[in-house]
Amino acid sequence: MNTFTNKRIQSIDLLRGLVILLMALDHVRDYFHYDSFMYDPSDLTQTTVPIFFTRFITHLCAPVFCFLAGTSAFFVGQKKDLNSLSVWLLKRGLWLIIVEFTIVNFGWYFKFNTTFIDLAVIWCLGASMIFLAGLIRLPKSMAILIALFFVFGHNLFDSFKPIPNDIFSKLWYVFHVEGEFKLGSLTVYSVYPLMPWIGLMTLGYFLGQLYLPTFNSKKRIKILYGAGILLLVLFLVFRISNLYGDLHPWTKQNSLTYSILSILKVTKYPPSFAFICITIGPALILLAAFENFKNSLSKIFITIGQVPMFFYVVHIYIIHVVAIFAALATGYQFSDMILNVWIPFSPDLKGYGFSLPIVYLVWLGILVVLYPITKKYNRYKKDNKDKWWLSYL
Repeated sequence: MNTFTNKRIQSIDLLRGLVILLMALDHVRDYFHYDSFMYDPSDLTQTTVPIFFTRFITHLCAPVFCFLAGTSAFFVGQKKDLNSLSVWLLKRGLWLIIVEFTIVNFGWYFKFNTTFIDLAVIWCLGASMIFLAGLIRLPKSMAILIALFFVFGHNLFDSFKPIPNDIFSKLWYVFHVEGEFKLGSLTVYSVYPLMPWIGLMTLGYFLGQLYLPTFNSKKRIKILYGAGILLLVLFLVFRISNLYGDLHPWTKQNSLTYSILSILKVTKYPPSFAFICITIGPALILLAAFENFKNSLSKIFITIGQVPMFFYVVHIYIIHVVAIFAALATGYQFSDMILNVWIPFSPDLKGYGFSLPIVYLVWLGILVVLYPITKKYNRYKKDNKDKWWLSYL
């Protein structure tokens, strides 16, 4: 076991905090933007450049969060033996799945669903941790090869269509295809098919080796910059050529601007090779840049990045509650908003919503409310390290 400091790595907390704030923007847009009911923000026939990029920048959130969750697991493993780390990952993964199906699910709907369930991002993180518990027991080279194949090779199976309603098709939805399937009377919607996310978390785990005390920081920064630039080059080569890497090839549009948007319109569910290149590439560059980045703003990001799960759960409830009051204030009913995750799921909310500048103002206002709550919890957690249950929040 390596000697590893208990001091947190601020560049990682900073990046994690930044992306979770962007995630909050995406969810505020879902709840408050009037066009959320009308069309997908990446629909090039209807979107505008500001709306497209408001959605596009939030693509960083899920892959970076998953990737750095693997890195955090590596740090935990420096203070445990391999068996203990595997058990820790299993327990943490199961806990996240329980949180998804209860606390998080209730936050989106404000009701407990007995006939419908989403396999969304927290489920994805939990399930990926369970698989990581097994992958770390393999030889390092084998685990990395499996992870690389899951991340960069899963698009090879895009054309595969399983037989509807058999057990294999249900597993295929869980691992590779976005969509819904039936388990008896329960409708399951696979939002985050697992294959690429498992690979991404595993690669994040091995990234942790760059942060060992014995690793030269200048060399680490050089590797991070190099890997980030390489991923961006791979994105440009494969995406522009339409050779491989995304379920939907880009097409020439009526203007150069929209042709560029078509190139950037990559598949998130599941995250394509192109999607991962265009998100993890910049993330690695930011990790390198953040090594020596310190100011008052970075302190805010770091604080939030140290307790991301707490922020995630609380922000869902606050956004949903504020959206209910916004709907009431603009002539809609309490029931219109309370049982719906997002506006498009409720025909009664057609016409509800606000302009994009208002969405950004609401987002900033919610962050102003959330930050002191998060900061207080972070301090409480640091002052009560003897309370084991806090590590799960």
